[in-house]
Amino acid sequence: MINEGNIFVFDNNEGVADYAVTEWIEISSQAIVDKGYFSATLSGGKTPVGFYKRLAASKDFLSWDRTHIFFVDERVVPPSHRESNYGLIKERLLSHVKIPDENVHRIQTEGITLEQSARRYEEDIRRFFRNKGDSMPRFDLIMLGIGEDGHTASLFPGKSSLKERTHLAIPVTAEKFPNKRITLTLPVINNARKIMFLVSGRNKARALKEIVEDKKSSLPASHVHPKQGIVYFMIDKPAASLLSGRKMGQ
Repeated sequence: MINEGNIFVFDNNEGVADYAVTEWIEISSQAIVDKGYFSATLSGGKTPVGFYKRLAASKDFLSWDRTHIFFVDERVVPPSHRESNYGLIKERLLSHVKIPDENVHRIQTEGITLEQSARRYEEDIRRFFRNKGDSMPRFDLIMLGIGEDGHTASLFPGKSSLKERTHLAIPVTAEKFPNKRITLTLPVINNARKIMFLVSGRNKARALKEIVEDKKSSLPASHVHPKQGIVYFMIDKPAASLLSGRKMGQ
């Protein structure tokens, strides 16, 4: 592992997953000591699958009854669909741990419109955090990925969704992807206590280099700058292959 600041480079995705589990245990334990519960927001995709499997199998003490799971984004498909983020996370993690059903705050996508789905999810978040007016929820941990085009959550390059400052969750359409989506907005993400980017694969290397090293980058993931939180990048060597020698610890 190579570490500079909050950038951690591992030999492979297994190393990324193992370290992410260690961080999860530490962050969740401290949150529960501080206020009695832990709130985490999870992402779909291939990269975090290994992490979810390891977390589900962890023998360390994990207070799942005091853990609340939310979702960074969701495709507008049934929960049983292979593209459902909820379906993936349930299969790899939630169905293997003793978490109460009411502690899983999924994004409802069936039987309602795109706008209704976003509004209901926002209302659920506000109820949980008891937010009023324009105040933003403060998640203990948000886990994100990065796409080849530099998108994170379902916030895509050049889209008006990057400028949303009022809503917590919004509908998203992207010509590049077949399914419409619901996503958390940047103000929510940037209000988190901790943010962990899990990034693997050489196909992410070019976007990651720009996000980490170019202060003028306009890529969506480069907009993640919590004012009172910490961002960690946990990446494998292929994804880190284009980072400067200083970032690679050379």
